[in-house]
Amino acid sequence: MKPIEPDQHLGRRSFLQVVGLSALSMFCAAWQRAQAITPRRNAKARSVILIFNAGAPSHLDLWDPKPDAPSDVRGPLQPIATATPGIYIGELLPRLARQSSLYSIVRTVHHRHGSHNSGMYWSIVGRPYRIDSTLINPSRSDYPSFGTLIGWLARRDGYTGALPPYVITPFPHCDSMAYITPGQFGGCLGATYDPFVLQADPNAADFRVRTLLPTPQVDAARLQGRKNLFDQLGKPGTGDFASNHRRGFELVQSAEVRRAFDLSSEPSALRERYGRHSWGQSHLLARRLIEAGVRFVSTVNGPSISWDTHEDNFKRLKTRLVPPMEQAFSTLLDDLQQRGLLDSTLVVWMGDFGRTPRINAKAGRDHWPQCYSMVLAGGGIRGGQVIGTSDRQAAYPKDFPVTPADIHATVFQALGYDPHAETYLSPEGRPFPLSEGTPIRQLL
Repeated sequence: MKPIEPDQHLGRRSFLQVVGLSALSMFCAAWQRAQAITPRRNAKARSVILIFNAGAPSHLDLWDPKPDAPSDVRGPLQPIATATPGIYIGELLPRLARQSSLYSIVRTVHHRHGSHNSGMYWSIVGRPYRIDSTLINPSRSDYPSFGTLIGWLARRDGYTGALPPYVITPFPHCDSMAYITPGQFGGCLGATYDPFVLQADPNAADFRVRTLLPTPQVDAARLQGRKNLFDQLGKPGTGDFASNHRRGFELVQSAEVRRAFDLSSEPSALRERYGRHSWGQSHLLARRLIEAGVRFVSTVNGPSISWDTHEDNFKRLKTRLVPPMEQAFSTLLDDLQQRGLLDSTLVVWMGDFGRTPRINAKAGRDHWPQCYSMVLAGGGIRGGQVIGTSDRQAAYPKDFPVTPADIHATVFQALGYDPHAETYLSPEGRPFPLSEGTPIRQLL
């Protein structure tokens, strides 16, 4: 839960900047505690699962096929009909084609950053990073992602669950572990609002959330003694350091937390339905965490930027990438529906950006943020729809252009929060709305 900071050695100017940011973080916390809790009226969703496909899936080959485009645009994959008349998706998604009444496709999402980490930042934060680059890392000057904000709102509104309100499984959004995507941690809100990152493969035979296990040398009595000593010396409640330590003790000592992460208690047949791979078991874990009260779970379909198909796009989609993603996604929708959780759980499927309409010389598609697709299901979302139309080559929005901020505003609206009236303190220290976007009314 410690924030990832890329710079270990600080000069005088950097030190002053950190001191300034720390002061701002303390001011932010005080200001946020002073805010009145706004009642959540007309809330259709209670929680969110974000399926994030790091590296950027090809929208043309999945959600927005163009069978009438030239062959060097449409590629070898064919569209298939869904259960909703008039809606077609890519042939690699037969299970999801049968479930089309559960979700809506937004085909005209766009932004302007073509590098992975800044593209991921724009998608999850809803606004541009200060530079378009992959070689960036998180800092306390980041604007927060909508996952961070939903965790912050939960705590502000009295969330008292044993589990953190915001969890990422299995690993964080990143372009290699050297460059971690900014925005997904607490950012300007402070370390208290960092997510709990699993940092483990839930499909591993020996899967354990190791950070939740006390060392063998420390029994329950000794752990409680350490906590009592810390309470006396650390003055809990006086800063991020104390807050994170207190949360750490609570997690390690909680049987409820251990039960939520215990996938071995699930029937083996259900685990097989999700898929015995990291993606499938992460989706199953997301369902368990939502069931246990977590407000936002990000399942990162990785590792790293596995959807970055500059070469052999079609072979990689067909043999390696789409089958586990579709198996996990479709089973998650079924499982949530069967358990009566889909109406209260908003599921969002997204990536950094899309892929180029024109196929390159290596049978791949390159980065393309000018037009791509996102999918939303559950949580009061009206399914069986396509929002927006792209042009003949899925290169640009033809009508109803949508930004990531509009997606975020829709999510906040579904959760019962006014995305413009609700504010937090920005890194510059001024009140800033949850989202600058406009909710997509056709979805709600």
